[in-house]
Amino acid sequence: MIVGIGVDVVDIARFERTLTRTPRLRERLFTPAERPLPLRSLAARYAAKEALIKALGGSEGLTWTEAEVARNGEREAPRFEFTGATADAIAARGVTAVHLSLSHDAGLAVAYVVAEGPDGPGAAATDGPGAAPTDGPAS
Repeated sequence: MIVGIGVDVVDIARFERTLTRTPRLRERLFTPAERPLPLRSLAARYAAKEALIKALGGSEGLTWTEAEVARNGEREAPRFEFTGATADAIAARGVTAVHLSLSHDAGLAVAYVVAEGPDGPGAAATDGPGAAPTDGPAS
């Protein structure tokens, strides 16, 4: 079941000016593993964190540096790694998986997030493809 979706777009040049004007912002927004990345990658990660907040319906309980966008190489899809109070807040919202897509081109970085939770009671399909099995013939 989809709990929420979020999207965010960042103008990379504007983001660069903001980081130049406020040097400590890099430490407040990014984990130590994220900080040395190229500017376009930082902009995409900022967009990802903003899209996450939108998908979750707000920032209560979330901390920027407890939501890291990680990769295991160029061919691996980016993913969030949550720690601390942020991991607890996400679990408390019933989120069991977070899907993330990033892109940057033409001076823009974009991120799309889908937060997923377990299927609740009555959420199973009752007709058509993917329907829940029944214990007997239909009446």
